[in-house]
Amino acid sequence: MAAAQSDRDPPFLLCSEFLNFSAKDTALRWLVSANLQQEVYHHLAVYVPRILCLGPSGGSSREEQREEQREDLVSQMLLLAPLEWLLLGEEPASGLALLQENNQPSPLCGHVFKVGEPTYSCRECAADPTCVLCMKCFLESIHKGHRYRMTTSGGGGFCDCGDAEAWKKGPYCQKHKPTDPNRDAEEDPVSVLPSDLVARGFSIFSILLKYAVDMLTWDQENQLPTGLEPPGREDTYYCMLFNDEVHTYEQVIYTLQKAVNCSQKEAVSFATTVDRDGRKSVRYGDFQFCDQAKSVIVRNTSRQSKPLRVEVMHSSVVAHQCFALRALSWLGQIIQYSDGLRRVLCEVGLQKAEGEYSSLVDKLMLNDSKMWKGARNIYHQLLMNSLLMDFKYKKVFAIQFSKNYRRLQTDFMEDDHERVVSVTSLSVQLFTVPTMARMLMVEENLMTTIIRTFVDHLRHRDLQGRFQFDRYTAQQAFKFGRVQSLIGDLKYVLISHPSEWSEQLRLKFLEGLDAFLELLKCMQGMDPVVRQVGQHIEMEPEWEAAFTLQMKLTHIISMIQEWCSTDERVLIEAYRKCLGALSQCHSGLPDGEQPISLSLAGHCVDTYRYQVSKDKVSIHLPVCRLLAGLHVLLSRTEVASRFPELLPLGDLSPPLLIELPLRCLVLCAQVHAGMWRRNGFSLINQIYYYHNVKCRVEMFDKDIVMLQAGASMMDPNHFLMILLSRFELFHIFSSTDCRKRYREANKDVVQQNNTLIEEMLHLIIMVVGERYVSGVGQVEPFDEVRREIIHQLSIRPMAHSELVKALPENGNKETGLERVIDSVALFKKPGVTGRGLYELRPEWNKHFNLYFHHYSRADQSKAEEAQRKLRRQNREDTALPPPSPPPLCPLFGSLVNLLQCDVLLAVEGAVLQWAVESSGGCWTESMLQRVLHLVAVALLEEQQQWECSSSRDLDVTFNYTCKITRPGEAPNTSGSVLALLESLQNAPHLEVHKDMITWILKMVANIKRMREQTSTFTVNISQDQGQETVRDKDKAERKRKAEMARLRREKIMAQMSEMQKHFINENKELFQQSLEELEASSSAVAAESSPPSSESTCVSQVCVGPRRVGGAEQRQLVTCILCQEEQEVRGQGRAMVLAAFIQRSTVLSKNRRRNLPDLEPHEAVFMHPDLSLGIHTASCGHIMHATCWQRYFEAVQLKEQRRQQRLRGHTSYDVENGEFLCPLCECLSNTVIPLLPHTQSPDHRVDHPSLEAWLKTSNQQIAVLHFAHRKLSNGVAEGAEPAVPDGFRVDFIPQNPFSSSIREMITTFGMSTYKVGLKVNPNEQDQRVPVLSWSTCAYTIQSIERLLMDEDKPLFGSLPCRQDDCLSALTRFSSACWTAAPPITVQTHFMRLLAALLPDSEEENSPSILDIDMFHLLVYSVMSYSSVHSLDQSGQRVVDSSHLHLLHLVTVAHLVQILLTSTTEEVCMDQDSSGSEEEELTGRLYNTLRQHLGSVLPEVTSGWQLFRCLKVGFLPFLRTAALFFHYLNSTTPPAELLVAGPCQWEALCSFLNLPLNPLQLHQTQQALLEPFIRRWCCHPAVRQKLQGGGGIVSFPRESNQLIQLPEDYSVLINQASSFTCPRSGGDKSRAPTLCLVCGSMLCSQSYCCQTEVDGEDVGACTAHTFTCGAGLGLFLRVRESQVLFVAGKTKGCFYPPPYLDDYGETDQGLKRGNPLHLCVERYRKIERLWRQHGIAEVIGHAQEANQTLVAIDWQHL
Repeated sequence: MAAAQSDRDPPFLLCSEFLNFSAKDTALRWLVSANLQQEVYHHLAVYVPRILCLGPSGGSSREEQREEQREDLVSQMLLLAPLEWLLLGEEPASGLALLQENNQPSPLCGHVFKVGEPTYSCRECAADPTCVLCMKCFLESIHKGHRYRMTTSGGGGFCDCGDAEAWKKGPYCQKHKPTDPNRDAEEDPVSVLPSDLVARGFSIFSILLKYAVDMLTWDQENQLPTGLEPPGREDTYYCMLFNDEVHTYEQVIYTLQKAVNCSQKEAVSFATTVDRDGRKSVRYGDFQFCDQAKSVIVRNTSRQSKPLRVEVMHSSVVAHQCFALRALSWLGQIIQYSDGLRRVLCEVGLQKAEGEYSSLVDKLMLNDSKMWKGARNIYHQLLMNSLLMDFKYKKVFAIQFSKNYRRLQTDFMEDDHERVVSVTSLSVQLFTVPTMARMLMVEENLMTTIIRTFVDHLRHRDLQGRFQFDRYTAQQAFKFGRVQSLIGDLKYVLISHPSEWSEQLRLKFLEGLDAFLELLKCMQGMDPVVRQVGQHIEMEPEWEAAFTLQMKLTHIISMIQEWCSTDERVLIEAYRKCLGALSQCHSGLPDGEQPISLSLAGHCVDTYRYQVSKDKVSIHLPVCRLLAGLHVLLSRTEVASRFPELLPLGDLSPPLLIELPLRCLVLCAQVHAGMWRRNGFSLINQIYYYHNVKCRVEMFDKDIVMLQAGASMMDPNHFLMILLSRFELFHIFSSTDCRKRYREANKDVVQQNNTLIEEMLHLIIMVVGERYVSGVGQVEPFDEVRREIIHQLSIRPMAHSELVKALPENGNKETGLERVIDSVALFKKPGVTGRGLYELRPEWNKHFNLYFHHYSRADQSKAEEAQRKLRRQNREDTALPPPSPPPLCPLFGSLVNLLQCDVLLAVEGAVLQWAVESSGGCWTESMLQRVLHLVAVALLEEQQQWECSSSRDLDVTFNYTCKITRPGEAPNTSGSVLALLESLQNAPHLEVHKDMITWILKMVANIKRMREQTSTFTVNISQDQGQETVRDKDKAERKRKAEMARLRREKIMAQMSEMQKHFINENKELFQQSLEELEASSSAVAAESSPPSSESTCVSQVCVGPRRVGGAEQRQLVTCILCQEEQEVRGQGRAMVLAAFIQRSTVLSKNRRRNLPDLEPHEAVFMHPDLSLGIHTASCGHIMHATCWQRYFEAVQLKEQRRQQRLRGHTSYDVENGEFLCPLCECLSNTVIPLLPHTQSPDHRVDHPSLEAWLKTSNQQIAVLHFAHRKLSNGVAEGAEPAVPDGFRVDFIPQNPFSSSIREMITTFGMSTYKVGLKVNPNEQDQRVPVLSWSTCAYTIQSIERLLMDEDKPLFGSLPCRQDDCLSALTRFSSACWTAAPPITVQTHFMRLLAALLPDSEEENSPSILDIDMFHLLVYSVMSYSSVHSLDQSGQRVVDSSHLHLLHLVTVAHLVQILLTSTTEEVCMDQDSSGSEEEELTGRLYNTLRQHLGSVLPEVTSGWQLFRCLKVGFLPFLRTAALFFHYLNSTTPPAELLVAGPCQWEALCSFLNLPLNPLQLHQTQQALLEPFIRRWCCHPAVRQKLQGGGGIVSFPRESNQLIQLPEDYSVLINQASSFTCPRSGGDKSRAPTLCLVCGSMLCSQSYCCQTEVDGEDVGACTAHTFTCGAGLGLFLRVRESQVLFVAGKTKGCFYPPPYLDDYGETDQGLKRGNPLHLCVERYRKIERLWRQHGIAEVIGHAQEANQTLVAIDWQHL
């Protein structure tokens, strides 16, 4: 390698040459040269290897970026600048500006989309869904106010603004609107350029493009093309690694570490670049050195699959390839300045050439699959900027593309890169332009080419030539996945049907149809199944590929039918061709061998023997179904009635037409009857998809249509006999004694046959009743969609997305829902949770059809239940008669005769007869219900005919009522259908169907009257008198039944009451006792909850100081949730504990950047006012015995150990960190808080010392303690022993007031707080343990006070029990935790805390008053004082006096703190107002501070403004102090604080035993406090901070909020699309994620941005949580529209985003694409969760509910 290094130019040589180089001179030399190409090539040969690729790539990404910038600069100066001079003939900057000025730009926008950029498609105006706008054009267009769809781009497409063919209206945005409407689009832009510029451009572009194309398609690793050989050749090589889509990141990283001996980090960087750019050099040196790395890589990656592609390339080849890419980019930039130059480049690119390739562009296209990803991207970009932006050359290019289509697709099949980076993906830009698609269809026979290419690539066939997907290898499956892109291309070609047909277009379309029919013939009958009998199928057959193909082709088939419908000649010819194809398929059927003759009800039909349950049957019949679709079109376009002579209708054999669809439907019925159980799940799945909304339009629906077509052309009796035969039910209805034999048969067979009869009857209902297809019934597509919606909403109210899923989409991804929905449904908006729902308008209920053909069985039963319930609510009868059917089209008109044919009457009669003789299981209620429905349909049909005949004087041919009154003929010699119905009307076992039978009988009577009355008016059912009397009878009957039921209920209630009295009399004593207890407890509750009387308000409502009244008198009885034992909370009793969860928190933080440093013990006692990091404790409020909890936790640990041995996955809680789920509510917990008794009331006999006396005593006590501590640590104390106050004994060891079990729990909770707060291992000796316990108490109170303040709730009485219990337990624990720590530690803490307020010579380095949070100081000093007070044995002092004095001292300090920090301009404003006492006192104190600090504090003239600031800033402290002392001393709060309101100040001051104006504390003790204030102000840090040396926290601290989000979601997507990964040099981030706490955008879920935290690699989001949220994070994944909660490294969950569409639904994953807008309420809910510290709990519950969340590697996000 050293040798290789030495032959290189030293950098200074290149520098000197660089400085002496003149681009202008070089260009002039080239201009006069005879052979320009030779000159340019020589220049490139000399300079390119000396500028580019000068050594090993690697090192840091920053170094790489610097190297890239250097290469860019030098390439521009030495290589591109001469070309620009030569092209323009002048200074490039001015020349390009002039070009741009004279250019008339094309109206096309042409903005190429980046990955993840938002794109907009107008659902009203776009020609098809591929027509999209960029955000800028969309906001400037008319489509902004339309219904639009918003999606994120996969990259590579471009904006269609300005393309008139892409939009039905509004093709231009404001920016791209043509300025000159008269300008000729065909005008040649080259003509406006100077001719010499054009000539130079032509020659330069030819040379450069040829150079670039040659280099990118160059396949020799060691040689260069002629003319580019360098003068002095170096012997250096690169080992170049290429990307493929087979190997994973992990495999590549592992292999690289082995092959080139690099670190994990470098390997990740290599792998990322290879994935992004398609190739990367991984080693540099001589040939052998690089070849060695190549062999290691090939060896390591060739075990499971083909090896990674690696090549050893000469450095000069690599350099020229890199410059070739720069040259293409440069060409792309130059043509942006001039449309003329763009056209010149297009001409050069498509200029005819001799040899293998017809043009340079051709050469690029055909070598596409050999190039690496980066090269492809750059030349595709150039094609888009040049050829696709020029209308003339776009056509030329499209023709060239179509000529090469087959070869390009074949290359794509062999290539393993995604389609996005293949040149085949450009088809979407060409084929979606309607004029171009038709031009290519006519000139290049494109439709046929695509279909034949597709068929050629699916070579796997069976003996009959059908596709066979069974036993597909992985390679074939991969190819099948790729070949589907061809269907996409075909869809683009057909997506918009022509309005005018040329003769050529007809010819080529029909030729394409021939090819398509060949494809369908390969699918007809594929994947046949045979019923398994006896033994279950061994291997599930492959079925998915066939259905994937069917789904992909569904839209193509629909589009072909649409094309046919626009031209009658095409339709007739297509019908003929399709019929011919079907005849060919039928001739191949092997089952015409056994003809049989069937006779029933006096009719005979010839058919052949075939049983679905024994022979082969296939669900795939695309040829039949296409014919059915075309048959409907003949009817809809009335071609059948106008040109019957042109149609081959005589060739149709109806029995053959219905044969295959009928088999398919019988198969479904038999599967439902359980006859195919042994065929496994594959068949069940096929049946499911056959009916599924994705496939049914071209499968199930067309089969029904085919049966309707066949039935309309046959004798209805013959049709039904074939139907019975195929259902294998013929024997049941044809033999005389069938019922007798039927009963004796096997029970399973009876059940199967019952189901088959039900299914057959259902099929008849569908064949006769399904008329909502335009062409079958006289309806419009609008009616069809409306009917679908009515029936979906009849099941239940549904969200918009559910309705969309239930409706079939057309090729444009539209369902037609929006046009219809508002007319049939009402929209109900959602609340903070849930979705918006549509409810069916009541007037549409009458259109409900119980046997709607798209209902699944589950849907049908739900809808039936819902409709019956609705009718009962409306006090109507529960009959569900069919709605009136629309009239049939003439071609299908004879369908109605099915209803009155003899065979159907015989079947109906048989079923009704079975129902009359109800014994035995030979019939079912469903069967009867279907027969009643059929009868009802027939009656409605007859009624409609009578109504029409009376208005139009027509003859009625439909006389069903006459036929049902005739008795049955042999073999069923039963009564008539009508007689049977009458006998069933009052049958007790048919109560459910009674209403329906009544409805039918009324209908019959009504029609009879119509027959009798030949007058012109029709009689409506509901207005008929006879009917009224029937209804009255019904009502009376119902009333009687209801009355009887009421009497029965009353009798039962009376009996129960009697029995209760009897029981109470027998157990009198027991009841008396419990009643008394109940009364007592209820009165106690009443006393507690009633507001205190006025006297008590005056006297006892004080929570601190010797006058307070404690709560020790109240007994605390609690019950353990584990053993259910009740126990009183006592200091010496068994420990009771509360499940709790401790977490670090930054919710109140005013400085997230200042993370918790590893504090020294003496620093830990002060909390900074910015609350940068706190410890929060929450609880679910459930209480246990400590021993019960310990046993439970041990069991959890044991279970976890076992689980780890078995599964090795995570659970939702981390047992190693002490986490568990509360045994009752499964709330996440990680510790327990011991419950301690209430504080005793103070002894009112003891005197309350003044502040001065207390300070004197305290100073003496502290001096004694200092002396004792020095003596203890040094063994000897210097100086005289200080005076000891009365009764104060340093050596006294107070008795611990708690039992051993409570002491153990105090230590447990203390350790948990220490462990979580500092993230360290437990250490009971650490001095910080008690401090952290006090800290969590103070921080939790502060965060709850903020919540109550922000939500405008009262300070007391509004907290949920769980928070109330938690605060109570936490405060009492904090007051007692000193008993578990060494006394010296706590005493030292107290002395250090007090030294911050009072001068103490022993304590040094006290923080300034601006660096202390006063509430934390108050809590710490009150808690730690107990350890000093316990040494006082005089009995002369109560602890409460000290608490009050500490409160007063801290209050004064906080007032000074507020005045120092609130001197803003706002305060300095003058405010005229008479000087009140408050203003005067405020002014005095402020002036005192100014005396000490001088000019640092500004002068303030307005005392009023200053006092207002002081009051507002001081209120939070008052509120937190009130909460603290309330819970510490268990005092009852005053009534004023139990309600929310503005006048809280006075109540708080009196509750805290403070003067109403706290400034009076300073006023009354001015002399005493003056030295303290002077000391506070003279602290050096105070002056420094006030002069601007560090952040000052002002009061009140504002509550933190989550960041402001934009109202429109696309703004966020746009931000995210322009966000680049901060680590991989300008690369687009794949998963941009927004932190909702601080607003940082992060590159999530990628290797590039992984960092190491505590020795483990974590993703960007997880790493960010540790700096921003103390391990807890809330993020918005922008591309997925999904909120992500993360807690620590192993826990997380997804949460619904706060963005909703107009239908009140979220769109996670942006699948639906409806515009999304911010729902403020939902965002506030997320914010509230965060402020309540509830995120960890939400994650815990989510992971418990959904185990898949546990398996996600959250740390990598």
